[in-house]
Amino acid sequence: MLDGNERDELLATLGWWVEAGVDTLVDAAPRDWRTPPPRTAAREIPASAPEPELVLRTGAASPANVTATTIAELRHAVEVFEGCPLRTGNVSTVFADGNPEADLMLIGEAPGAQEDRVGLPFVGPAGQLLDRMLSAIGRNRTSAYITNVTFWRPSGNRTPTPAEVETTMPFVRRHIALVRPKAIVALGACAARALTGDVTGIMRLRGQWRTLAVEGADYPLMPTLHPAFLLRQPDAKRLAWADLLAVKAKLDAD
Repeated sequence: MLDGNERDELLATLGWWVEAGVDTLVDAAPRDWRTPPPRTAAREIPASAPEPELVLRTGAASPANVTATTIAELRHAVEVFEGCPLRTGNVSTVFADGNPEADLMLIGEAPGAQEDRVGLPFVGPAGQLLDRMLSAIGRNRTSAYITNVTFWRPSGNRTPTPAEVETTMPFVRRHIALVRPKAIVALGACAARALTGDVTGIMRLRGQWRTLAVEGADYPLMPTLHPAFLLRQPDAKRLAWADLLAVKAKLDAD
């Protein structure tokens, strides 16, 4: 059985692969794929065994709806919410940064260690790159609004699990309804998957406009690569640049 640190490292590695667009795993050692693998005794799993990824902590049910009518009310609702396991042991609730009246809303994955300390999203190296990306299309944090699909740092900066994201999505959707942006950018696979429900790798999702329906309104949504991924894979910046140009063109046309 994996200990906590090993599990976090494994989840972080899997998250990196998903960001890179990996959707198929093969054996670590080469073998002849024309020959069927040897049969092994299947490990018995009780029919009643729960799926660990989908089980929430006792009492952690996500709210059926969020009734906040202002950004301030929504921030307070998030800060007092006890239903997400991620909030345990973190310094800050990282809610948002930028201008909530902006026509561009960027939604990332989760805070990292620096964001947890400061209490604002995207302030570390990935955030500095995001600022440069925004500047390249004539934007900054006074003309854009930035948040995440989860408001607390996962241990080891791993990718949040689907169950953890599920607990915060009602707040995210209400957040969008209050901001009413003209365009939304989903930064990375986790945010794109949470907002669209599409589990396709980010390399296949990016660059294609989607329509996100929230509380009776439709919002154009552009999935793109997460700045943290771009720091690891600088050659992919050209893809993110193309996505940003598409976002700029849509905003300029409205």
